Parts: sequence; C-alpha cells; structure tokens
Amino acid sequence: MPESIKKIQVMVVEDHPKYREVMELALNKDPQFESHSQFGTAERALRYLQELRSTDHPSVILLDLNLPGISGLDSIRWIKEYAPESKIIVLTQSDKDADVLKAIKAGASGYLLKSSSVSQIKEGIQSVMTGGASLDSSLTAFILKTIKSKLPESGAGNALTDREVDVLKLLAEGYLKKEIASLLGISNTTVVTHVNHIYEKLDARNAPAAIAKAYRFGIFSPGKAE
Repeated sequence: MPESIKKIQVMVVEDHPKYREVMELALNKDPQFESHSQFGTAERALRYLQELRSTDHPSVILLDLNLPGISGLDSIRWIKEYAPESKIIVLTQSDKDADVLKAIKAGASGYLLKSSSVSQIKEGIQSVMTGGASLDSSLTAFILKTIKSKLPESGAGNALTDREVDVLKLLAEGYLKKEIASLLGISNTTVVTHVNHIYEKLDARNAPAAIAKAYRFGIFSPGKAE
C-alpha cells in the first residue's frame, strides 16, 4: 500500500485478553489496517479518548456490549462526545440482544456477532469506513423482525422520493454506495446526495437507523422488503 494512503486505525474495547490479542495480530498483518489501542474496560477507553487530540482518534472502535463496569451500550454516547469522528462497530454475543436496537439509536455504525471471523470483521470495518453499514445477517433478521412487530408510525418517511426509497432499500440489503450507483445507473455523487437527504428526512445518524425508521414509518412493509 502506498505510504500516502492512511491505514484504518482500529481501537478494540473488549474484556477478553485473548480476543484483543488475536485482533491486534490480525490487524497489524494487514497493510490496510493498524491496531490503534486496546482496552479491557470502557472507563479506560473513555479516559484515553478524552485525553487524545482529535487528530489522533481511531478510525473505528470495536466495542463489546457486555463489559465490566460501564457497559458498551452506555459508553456509546460518551464515545460520540469524545471522538465524534470515530465509527463504532458493536460486538455482541447474542443474535437476540435487544440492546442492539438501543445501540442503533445511540449512533453505532455496525453490529457484528463476536463469533464473526476476522475476515468478516475486516469487511465490516471497510464497509463503515466507506459510508455503509456493517450488519451480521443474524442480527439483521432479528432487528427487522423486532421492528416489523411495531405498528407503522406516520412521520417524515412520507417525504422520501421514490428514488430515495430505492436507495434505502438497497442499503437495507447491504449494498455499498458505489454498488448502488452501478445498480441504479447513477453516479456515486448522486447516491451520496440521496443518502444524505434520507438521513436528514428520517433524522437518522446512519444506515441502520434509517432502515429501522423506514419500517416504523411504514416505508418498508414486510411485502415490500422481500
């Protein structure tokens, strides 16, 4: 990789030392990534982020939900305050953990099971760094099932254009922005514009939050999503 291309700096907040060790070795072996820092508790990670200059913050934070002391879920709002530019990918043990839904609202950009392979985690990191989302297929099914069980709400979702709905559906299927551009026969810039409008209209921070609201607003019905 050319030296001019900056490596993706990854912080790992996970209470199992062996897991942190495996991630550090895997990241440092890949020329696209670099292990930024590792912590066993949210408290230590938050103190570290608070003391860093903004230019030194990690690109991505892999955050375990179930941590001793302050939980990963509770730490998200503080991470967003101390390191607003850092992307957060939540790691969870369960594919039926309702806290993942709360993490969506808090602003996490990705959600992966801890059983995910190193390759899957790397792919997830790359996805959120290019403006996409990182959703484990099991978690996606759980999230959508939970959201569909709620009655549709009326709201800003009605303001989405047909093209914006098309873009959002493809985001929900896991496509990256450049792939959406190719599928719809439009430019990457146009896709980015549509996505920004979607986030603004739905008052969403990221793709998973926008997808969640699409179901709540009735933009996606079970029939439309399939």
